[in-house]
Amino acid sequence: MVWFLNGLVCKVLNLVPRHQEIVARILGDEYARTITVLIGISEIMMAVWVLSKYKSKFNAVAQMVIVLTMNLLEYYIAPDLLFWGRMNIVFALFFVGLVYYNEFILKEHS
Repeated sequence: MVWFLNGLVCKVLNLVPRHQEIVARILGDEYARTITVLIGISEIMMAVWVLSKYKSKFNAVAQMVIVLTMNLLEYYIAPDLLFWGRMNIVFALFFVGLVYYNEFILKEHS
């Protein structure tokens, strides 16, 4: 649900313009809207991939790498645009931990 909502609501529909501002800060203004929409579509596709359970371990690793990379870039380049500033990294680490726990701990014990 996180991927779907962030992709559709925040990026594709641009209901949270701060996301496009972050993209503009990192990649430049010229194509920020287009890139933001493409990121949003990619996030929606990630949600579909998660729901499909296809190659779920690879999917979990991909999610963790994407979230950490994105949040580290934002931490250093656009902390003033983040909802919780540099503390966003704490929530990113929590999300990564949740993905890890769900895929590599819970599924191993079920």
